[in-house]
Amino acid sequence: MKRLHVIPALLLLAAATVQTAPAQTKNPVSSALRDILPGRQKNTIAAVEAMPADKFNYKPTPDQMTFGHLVAHMVVANDTFCSKVADVPAPKVEEAKETDAKDKLVAALKASFDFCADALSKMDDSKLGETTELFGSQTSHASAGIRLASSWADHYAEAAMYLRLNGILPPTAKK
Repeated sequence: MKRLHVIPALLLLAAATVQTAPAQTKNPVSSALRDILPGRQKNTIAAVEAMPADKFNYKPTPDQMTFGHLVAHMVVANDTFCSKVADVPAPKVEEAKETDAKDKLVAALKASFDFCADALSKMDDSKLGETTELFGSQTSHASAGIRLASSWADHYAEAAMYLRLNGILPPTAKK
């Protein structure tokens, strides 16, 4: 009699611990980039907005770029990488300069992330193996996508470091 109670209990336990495999997606790389974008966009923009306007000329050492330069660089990187990975033309925009006012740099950064969202919405994985010119050399669209995701992480980390050096807690460190 006890044996009959043990078997159903074991079956229920086994069924509860079985994990289902994630659903396959037709475009795993482009889907992953689209999934990563909102968090990177939110945190990076919040980090830039957290830096006081009078600190946009701050640089930790003489050999490092100013915070304003970092933001201008992020704008160019977003427009370039998203254009290349999605195989769409980059937007025709006025070049962001490190000396631009905070509000202008924040607006340019927001626009570059909006462009990325639009470009990535048109992307599928069918062209990942094709080559494109990126920063003076040939690379695959897949490589451009990996470099795009890496640049988002790198740029946020740099902005967070600049904030911490100025006594400001970065967005992802706040509760």
